[in-house]
Amino acid sequence: MSATATTREHSVEKRPERASRLGEPEPGAPLGVSGLAGLWGLHLLCLVVPATTIAFLSTGPHPWYVALAFVGVLAGSVVLDNHAGPARAQPAINLPSWPFDGVLYLLVGVQLVVVALFTRSVAETGLWSFNALVGLLLVGTNSGYSAIVVAHELIHRKQKHLQGLGRLLLATVLYEHFSTEHVRGHHARVGTTEDPATARFGETYNEFFRRTVPAQFWSAWRLEKKRLGDADMKWNDRRMLVNRVVHGLLVQAALVTAVVALAGWQAGAAFVLQAFLAIRLLEAVNYFEHYGLSRASKRVRPVDSWDTESWFTLYTLVGLSRHADHHAFASRPYQKLRHWEVSPKLPRGYFGMVQLVLVNNEKARRLLGEELERRELGPFAESEEPRRLGAPRAEPAQAA
Repeated sequence: MSATATTREHSVEKRPERASRLGEPEPGAPLGVSGLAGLWGLHLLCLVVPATTIAFLSTGPHPWYVALAFVGVLAGSVVLDNHAGPARAQPAINLPSWPFDGVLYLLVGVQLVVVALFTRSVAETGLWSFNALVGLLLVGTNSGYSAIVVAHELIHRKQKHLQGLGRLLLATVLYEHFSTEHVRGHHARVGTTEDPATARFGETYNEFFRRTVPAQFWSAWRLEKKRLGDADMKWNDRRMLVNRVVHGLLVQAALVTAVVALAGWQAGAAFVLQAFLAIRLLEAVNYFEHYGLSRASKRVRPVDSWDTESWFTLYTLVGLSRHADHHAFASRPYQKLRHWEVSPKLPRGYFGMVQLVLVNNEKARRLLGEELERRELGPFAESEEPRRLGAPRAEPAQAA
């Protein structure tokens, strides 16, 4: 079957046995023991930022020039991601779960250690020391990439204990309601005007951030009230005792209180600040993952999410780069996410895109707009056919 025929027959179904007939990506060839070990080893790149953060916190305080050397790991990640080649290979058909799940468990433990070390470090050096400020940058980045990305993976799992670990990670960045809004709100409404996490075409990041953060919280609040049987439920209703958003708020308040009680107000302030940085990073990712896209069907399709082909993003962010397949098949584990040719492609990897969105938002919007126009998606969709397929528009023929 040709690539053109594949895209024309494309339709997202949740029955894997119909994949080839419907034009979904074929699974990769089975891997041997050495191949599986190599793939697992590549995914261990997700430990680079957490390991750097722990090394900084456990060996400090540092002179300013040594502290800056640790920041170089973050800068190097952006540079490497901007120049990383494409990763288009499909996952092998025989991938096991346990070694890849083990990475998630490890990262959960690492995040808890990082938060504990950071609050202790700030208690010793004070909030306004250069060492603490560098630590804040490292911890906020680690919380944004490692903690929230891992939490995003876990809250989509079917096992209750994994969902609970995901919620715990989100509590460490004071964003536990994301577990409710993302799974039950965003995934149902992505690409529509009802979804607060879908950035509108032309919307700047700061405009998006101011709109999406409160809107996501209130969406989660409404979803929980509806789940409990009354969308107009008052805050003092007894049923609020089993409201997940309320539980998250209580856990987060307890965490902040415990940090202040054990390590002082400056450590408590640092804990809140690292959470704010993490949320800024999360929402920068949300911003470009669906920027300008508008869903044309009830079923979420791969053309409703942006992908990046960067191998560095794929292996450092536990498969987050294959966001199109994630939205089409939300419960698929990260190591089994597939590459889709039809999804719009980001001009850089996630590290580079976050830097571009935060520092040069005008350029980010221009590049994203050019890709949408090339694929006739979002505001450039002139008909249902290209909007459904997301295939790149053919270049005009050159005059003889």
